[in-house]
Amino acid sequence: MVRAISDRIVTGALRPGEKLDEVPLAARFEVSRTPVREALGHLSAMGLVERRPNRGAIVAVVSQEHLASMFESMAELEGICARLSAERMTGGERRALEAEHQASARLVRLGADEDYEHFNTEFHSMLYRGAHSTHIRELTVATRSRLAPFRRAQFRLAGRLTKSWQEHDAIVTAILRGDGAAAGKAARDHVSIVSEASSVFAAPDRKSLGRKEA
Repeated sequence: MVRAISDRIVTGALRPGEKLDEVPLAARFEVSRTPVREALGHLSAMGLVERRPNRGAIVAVVSQEHLASMFESMAELEGICARLSAERMTGGERRALEAEHQASARLVRLGADEDYEHFNTEFHSMLYRGAHSTHIRELTVATRSRLAPFRRAQFRLAGRLTKSWQEHDAIVTAILRGDGAAAGKAARDHVSIVSEASSVFAAPDRKSLGRKEA
């Protein structure tokens, strides 16, 4: 339910300032009010919902500036993870990363955006684990969770799957070479591009978006 509501917020189906009434949401998702209340709590922690004392919840306004600031932090954290992965990944971890990356090319050819999205999450998680730094991994995962709806929304844009795979390819190539500097730069560049692709969803006058490529 968190994902379903967040997707509606990010894509503009639910507008900034719109009231989020627990009763209609419970009816829409055919659940009791308790899971709806819990979902709104999670969305509030993510910054997508504003909960007001005795007045209920509304869709929060996510400004371009705030979104850019979060992505800026994400780019640096992912750059660190990629650099450390290039330096610290075991042989088995490198082979697994390459295998997953190459297998995902089929999803791009099929235009399977939902399957690619799941792969994308695991791809980045492999980088976090490959850094072999518990604290950095925790910071990166926490930041990623705040941006998850926006990162997911990028795949609604035409041609984004192909570009994402190419950006991943630069990261993987650098890691397999053991080139930490290049891996870090490729990861930072990747997240910066994701930020640009996702920023359209923070605009108050979201326009019709190009569909994913077939």
